[in-house]
Amino acid sequence: MELILARPRGFCAGVVRAIKTVERALQLYGPPVYVLHEIVHNRHVVGDLRDRGAHFVEDLGEVPLGCVTIFSAHGVATTVVRQAKRQSLRVIDATCPLVTKVHLQAQRYSRQGMEVIIIGHPGHPEVEGTRGRINGPVHVLSGAEEVETLDLRCPEKLAYVTQTTLSLDDTRQVIHKLKQCFPSISGPDLQDICYATQSRQNTVRSLASDIDLLIVVGARNSSNSNRLREVGGHHGLPSYLIEDAGEINPVWFNEGLNIGITAGASTPEILVQEVVRRMHDFGASRVREMDGQQETIRFSLPNSPYL
Repeated sequence: MELILARPRGFCAGVVRAIKTVERALQLYGPPVYVLHEIVHNRHVVGDLRDRGAHFVEDLGEVPLGCVTIFSAHGVATTVVRQAKRQSLRVIDATCPLVTKVHLQAQRYSRQGMEVIIIGHPGHPEVEGTRGRINGPVHVLSGAEEVETLDLRCPEKLAYVTQTTLSLDDTRQVIHKLKQCFPSISGPDLQDICYATQSRQNTVRSLASDIDLLIVVGARNSSNSNRLREVGGHHGLPSYLIEDAGEINPVWFNEGLNIGITAGASTPEILVQEVVRRMHDFGASRVREMDGQQETIRFSLPNSPYL
């Protein structure tokens, strides 16, 4: 068997920024540092930071007054920001700049008197954070089949934004359906799908013709990792999402297969290399990395008085 490693894969700039933010806060203040929700969707990353003194909470009510508190890369609602102020928390906002861009865009549409549609997965932290930044009417839909069921106040004044970690193909279908039903709708086409999501999905598309099977290394609650597995499936490939090398199943493989390996944007490279080493035990004798441009985008740490 031959392994072909996708390029790019793994950590994006927003994830690197979020992790460095927690590490920097721990250096400055020592433990405990509180983090609202998982800083990124990967239990290995979260576990490492927890071992170093980060306390992950699901509600600010769990945070003592005045403590250093970090908002995750997925963003938070305005009500959460207000609650943090009431508790005098020393907040460091690690929201990915590309998510913040979506917040600002949605708020601008709302101020213009438009009903806002968020294309995304209900309940996902990023979607809930965006929803909570909009003062006016807001709807969430995840598929084109939901468009005709929308209960709108004024279909002539309608706009949409998108979750940053969606499938490009699925989002394109939703936008097409929205424009069919509401020709005057405003929105950014696919520009809000983040660069890392786009590049990783495009890489899987390029890789698909050269491989027989796809392994995606990523967390099950990671939206972008799930979308990578779906892209592989759309190209007719057996595609498996695993969290680490321990989840590899040898029954997936036969001699002579070409196996593609990629990783979600919140997956550390060390997990990919562990998968590669484990695959040697199952008969993978060759490893190569596909041609592809190295990502050079970097985000500076949050502008916060507490960093």
